[in-house]
Amino acid sequence: MISHIDVSSVLKRSVCDLYSNLVTRPTGAAVRIGIEHHLDEIGDKSLAVLDFSHVGLLDFSCADEIVAKLLMQYVSVDIPRREVYFVFYGMSESHMDAIESVLERHNLALITQLADGAPKLMGDIDGEQRRAWEKICEMGSALPADFAIATGVPKETAERILETLWRRRLIIRQESGYSPVRGATAGRNPGGLLADDGSASGGSGVEVS
Repeated sequence: MISHIDVSSVLKRSVCDLYSNLVTRPTGAAVRIGIEHHLDEIGDKSLAVLDFSHVGLLDFSCADEIVAKLLMQYVSVDIPRREVYFVFYGMSESHMDAIESVLERHNLALITQLADGAPKLMGDIDGEQRRAWEKICEMGSALPADFAIATGVPKETAERILETLWRRRLIIRQESGYSPVRGATAGRNPGGLLADDGSASGGSGVEVS
């Protein structure tokens, strides 16, 4: 299931129709709860594109309440609520500054989609993991054995690195191999997110507005 969530619309519905700024911790908590309610209604394996395009200001407290706490529930735990992958879209430089701070504070990382559609990795990520993520993006999809050959590392090392990236939801794990997490682009299944039978899952996506 692929779901497009307009964060500004969630803000207006959850707090006030006149708001476009994400400031104060209670505001951030209200928006996060609204997003969580939507995520609880979609499939057990899904890709959520969080769109910040129409958000004005984003302060540190809201970045912490929305971004960090979402990732901590769905990514940074041994047993997450469900298998959800996130792509953050439409973020300005000021948004990124606030989000980068909370990611570093909580040892988290995420994927953001740039205006040209290219994915960007940001947050707390070591050199080995970053290089592996960049290689998977370059390859498109790879089994651990193929990744090991492409990078010149032992298969056991490849398995460990890819498993770590998957547990952090920075890549998608499927029977056909590991794939990068991406937002929607024309003519392709967003993020390569597939159902267990290999068919595209979710197709059109859902806008929360």
